[in-house]
Amino acid sequence: MVSGGSDTATLARDTVFAAVMITCNGIVGLALLVATLREGIAEFSAESTTSALATVATLATLTLVLPAFTTSTPGPEFSSSQLAFAGVVSLALYVLFVFGQTVRHRDYFLPEHLAASDPSAHAEPPSDREALVSLGLLLLALVAVVGLAKIETPAIEDAVAALGAPPTAVGVVIALLVLLPETLAAARNARRGRVRISLNLAFGSAMASIGLTIPTLAVAAIWLEPRLELGLGATQLVLLAITVVVGAMTAPLGRATLQQSGLRLVLFAAFVFLAAVP
Repeated sequence: MVSGGSDTATLARDTVFAAVMITCNGIVGLALLVATLREGIAEFSAESTTSALATVATLATLTLVLPAFTTSTPGPEFSSSQLAFAGVVSLALYVLFVFGQTVRHRDYFLPEHLAASDPSAHAEPPSDREALVSLGLLLLALVAVVGLAKIETPAIEDAVAALGAPPTAVGVVIALLVLLPETLAAARNARRGRVRISLNLAFGSAMASIGLTIPTLAVAAIWLEPRLELGLGATQLVLLAITVVVGAMTAPLGRATLQQSGLRLVLFAAFVFLAAVP
């Protein structure tokens, strides 16, 4: 954003919104498709899924919807104090969810076989060596994935311009690259019958995208020269609203059919199509 000047004013918004749509529609839809083709009915934890969806919806509304309606600054932007508030509450909601996921309501998010046999069960802890190796691989993969997105951004921008697509499509492609590992992991777990883990991956990625990006932008805005437009446009608002509505009608049931997976995949396809042809 710093190197791109005023042309990147909407890059953060487009990338974060793309991450929400990819995770809540693309990854969730793919996981449910794989699971329903395998089992007929995909079963998951209603408590964990509903809690995660509610957190994503709240985060998205506070950070991506409200800027389009506030009046302190012209345009779809937050004032400095509003951005600081959004950053603080985003981080607070993310930390609160992680606390519930790992401490207070850990049983909601455990693998299905552990939660069914013993709600207080804990997954087997890794050895010190396994933990260190995992940490090293995590950092390596993080640098590789984010570095790939950074390196490929100029080429992506040139390709988008050559195709005549709007600049907002750049954020979609970057988000697709960054979320590819979660997509593969969610599909693999769904194929093994671990739908709860797949949904945890999807919604957790959406929460991290918002809950950690917005606070970072709030701090970076101190020296960030370009304008920071966070408010969504009318088309994006409609897509976000229908995504939340469809999710809210399925999550409390704890079950999903092939129809529910199709709904999400169609919404994901609509998002990608409208990003290229607004």
